[in-house]
Amino acid sequence: QIQLVESGGGSVQAGGSLRLSCAVSGRTFRNYAMGWFRQAPGKEREFVAAMSVNGYTTGVADSMKGRFTISRDNHKFTAYLQMNNLKPEDTAVYYCAADRGISDNYYYREDQYEYWGQGTQVTVSS
Repeated sequence: QIQLVESGGGSVQAGGSLRLSCAVSGRTFRNYAMGWFRQAPGKEREFVAAMSVNGYTTGVADSMKGRFTISRDNHKFTAYLQMNNLKPEDTAVYYCAADRGISDNYYYREDQYEYWGQGTQVTVSS
């Protein structure tokens, strides 16, 4: 059993940047594939970005490519989501997720993840 805690959310103007962090309890962090999802008001939760267990493979949703980057630091048991050139439509609650994975695979579906954080709010104003 692991726990995920997101941080780094907040309010920013369009064009600004934020870096979200997802701290994972336990020394088995290196065994987990990581993902980020988001849910805007009145909308379903959607995939944002994901990274494989070994960190070599990543995926980013098309609407966020070139602006969002996922990374991980196995020594700090933390995953990150760097968000640049933020837009008002990026306003949402952002969730990180984790699941034991196979080295080269990343996962983009919610049902592929067993563990979830509580979410952190990101608000982008125009």
